Amino acid sequence: MAFRFDILARDIRTQARIGRITTPHGEITTPVFMPVGTQAAVKTVTPEELMACRIEIVLANTYHLYLRPSHTLIQELGGLHQFMAWPRPILTDSGGFQVYSLSGLRRLTEEGVQFQSHLDGSRHLLTPEKAVEIQEALGSDIAMVLDECVPYPATYDYALTSQELTTRWARRAKMAHRRSDQALFGIVQGGMYADLREKSVRELVELDFQGYALGGFSVGETKRLMYDLIGQTAAGLPKEKPRYLMGVGTPADLVQCVKLGVDMFDCVMPTRNARNGCLFTRQGRLIIKNARYARDPRPIDPDCRCYTCQHYSRAYLRHLFVADEILAPRLNTIHNLHYYMDVIQMIREAIIEGRLETLTLDGPAGEFAMKEPA
Repeated sequence: MAFRFDILARDIRTQARIGRITTPHGEITTPVFMPVGTQAAVKTVTPEELMACRIEIVLANTYHLYLRPSHTLIQELGGLHQFMAWPRPILTDSGGFQVYSLSGLRRLTEEGVQFQSHLDGSRHLLTPEKAVEIQEALGSDIAMVLDECVPYPATYDYALTSQELTTRWARRAKMAHRRSDQALFGIVQGGMYADLREKSVRELVELDFQGYALGGFSVGETKRLMYDLIGQTAAGLPKEKPRYLMGVGTPADLVQCVKLGVDMFDCVMPTRNARNGCLFTRQGRLIIKNARYARDPRPIDPDCRCYTCQHYSRAYLRHLFVADEILAPRLNTIHNLHYYMDVIQMIREAIIEGRLETLTLDGPAGEFAMKEPA
């Protein structure tokens, strides 16, 4: 089945829309949130638990799977879906951000990125063509081009050079891509410079990708700057194709960026915070290790219908976390992912009912602020 994106509803007061992405492994309703499954697994939870949380698509990491166990091995074993027993859609990133984060272990060239493995120090060259080859072997439904993520702050000249390199790499990736059952997305870069982002959009749209990602955000810039640039960038992208904001963010970010026209999100925030004992609720964040919960018989969030909240008390969850039991991050992750999907569902309903413009996550829940619920 070929990749397809259909717009089902639009919000008349914002740029938001409800969409349906069709892939060989099923349909995805947008706006959508994708949990991060770096090494072919969303940490601590099973595919069945993800589906119970209403997860429609997961993200896997090209860099990590290339190094271990290798894309060729995964291909031999039937591809990534079979390897990780996940029947629904998968998006793979190109590995560009992970190589970017290696800093001293990498060297950028026109050909690609030379880097040392964080596992054994072995040397590798990741080119745009190699990134496509790896993702085609993995068999993901959506693949990403190789790009360079611009650090913040960065000079205009650096951002320009990086943006132009990303475009050249995108062109090479498009030429190398062969799988007709896999969509390839371009990635808009340009740092925090509006004109460079506009330039990147123009050049990538000419290459006619099946979708477009907004990369290089949430790297230290202010929220105001981030939102301004996301809005300007999304406005220039084709309205008939999905827009994917990479690595962002808080529940409030999801609400605001859907209003700006974003369809797809991924972020480690719900899962990483869960493993650290930091839980999302409708009243604010809850730090489960705090002594105040030692005798608290209530669920994490009385309004939540997740498996964790339906079966376990704050007191028990605190005990598990303090005792360093493996069950603690698992139950916490189930709750946080369920919460994120509640936010996504709330956004979808607000679009359909024409009230997204006034939808906010005010108070502690919105920005995941310091205040804890009673």
